[in-house]
Amino acid sequence: MIQRYLKINLPESQSAFLWGARKTGKSTYLRTQFPESIYYDFLLSEVFLELSTHPERFRQQILAQLDKAKAHPVIIDEVQKIPAILNEVHWLIENHGLGFILCGSSARKLRRGHANLLGGRAWRYLMLPLVYPELDKPNLLTILNRGLLPAHYLSEQYRKSLMAYVNDYLIEEVFSTGVVRNLPAFSRFFETLGFCNGEMINYSKIASDTGVSSKTIKEYFQILVDTLLGYYVLPFNKRAGRDIISRTPKFYLFDTGVAGILSGRELKEEKGEAFGKALEHYIFMELKAWLSYHDSLSSIQYWRSKSGLEVDFVLQNGNLAIEVKSSSNVRSKDLRGIKTFRELYAPQKCIVITNEHSPRISDGLELLPWRDFLERLWNTDSLELL
Repeated sequence: MIQRYLKINLPESQSAFLWGARKTGKSTYLRTQFPESIYYDFLLSEVFLELSTHPERFRQQILAQLDKAKAHPVIIDEVQKIPAILNEVHWLIENHGLGFILCGSSARKLRRGHANLLGGRAWRYLMLPLVYPELDKPNLLTILNRGLLPAHYLSEQYRKSLMAYVNDYLIEEVFSTGVVRNLPAFSRFFETLGFCNGEMINYSKIASDTGVSSKTIKEYFQILVDTLLGYYVLPFNKRAGRDIISRTPKFYLFDTGVAGILSGRELKEEKGEAFGKALEHYIFMELKAWLSYHDSLSSIQYWRSKSGLEVDFVLQNGNLAIEVKSSSNVRSKDLRGIKTFRELYAPQKCIVITNEHSPRISDGLELLPWRDFLERLWNTDSLELL
């Protein structure tokens, strides 16, 4: 059993939403952390049929075991499947001071249906794929090829599992939102994601390849973000002049294994362009998870000049710049982007993450092997202490 990094510690009567993509381990986590809780799983057809038809029975059933419900938070898994149940939850919170943990893969369906999201009464948590401190003896190629969804990471048959996950679940999951009407077009769009992952989004090019409008492509990307299957990374444009990219976002999928399946890559060695892109993606996901699990208000941005100079990740409003170099022998000329950023913005900290064996200083920049960086990241509670 993998010990998850996420900690849900709720005061008495406090409720929470736990969101996360399918197979990130939400259900296993909740059953392990809250073994005494009343547990409703809306994936069970008999439970779904009864409560979707008669949501008031949920309230009646909880009132019949009120002492237990007061002792431990009541858990509802796949809450988005029965939006009406949230009215019953709201009533039980207001009238009996109960606490709930409401778990699901996306709040999009609830928001679109104007469901009761409890008016700020519930805290919000995210369950993300596995992160560095959760792994035993992490191997980089294993991480990049299998991804970090627990079932895939631990499986020798990960490619079959990833293909099934992408083909049978992800497309169906998004299609079930009711927003996507053209399944063939969306499937073609999905096929492009492996190649535009980690890149600036060219909406018109993807629209041309897919056969739909740029507006539709933007809607597709937003659906992926809303369903926690991907993330925008906006450009850092503080004091941006005409030679700095200031509007075009990048997009990263939520898992390196999913990105690999969509792009058709299978990394055999720690070198090459595909390896470099995958390592950058992995570092992004670790940063994203750290920010989420530490309730940080900082966002991740990127910086790029129109001449092609770039810094992969900019955080803390420009005070932390992080560049990922997959080489085992990073040279001074490889650091032009982060050096230029340092000259323009004078960040408090610049870090170059490498695939070298030892930390070193070059041109006043700190070069850290990826393991050293992740050890430092997950052993601090503040980015200012990196």
